[in-house]
Amino acid sequence: MIYEIIGWIGAFLFILSYFLLAKGIWKQEQARYHFFNLGGAICLVINAIHFSDPANMVVNGVWGAIAIMALYKYWKFYFRNKS
Repeated sequence: MIYEIIGWIGAFLFILSYFLLAKGIWKQEQARYHFFNLGGAICLVINAIHFSDPANMVVNGVWGAIAIMALYKYWKFYFRNKS
């Protein structure tokens, strides 16, 4: 039951972040957009591991890696310009 809830939380985070991006409320350059995507990916990977769903593990693992790369780029830019 807990793994299903974790999966639904992940799906909600993905959908919410994309909805807010599509509505123009969030921008692609904002860290919160990528944090929501990373959180969604982590939740769905946990869910996929529990339910032995390798395709879902790979897709969401890659999605999470992309979010980490975007956050790294954001923080690198942020701290470079803060100095």
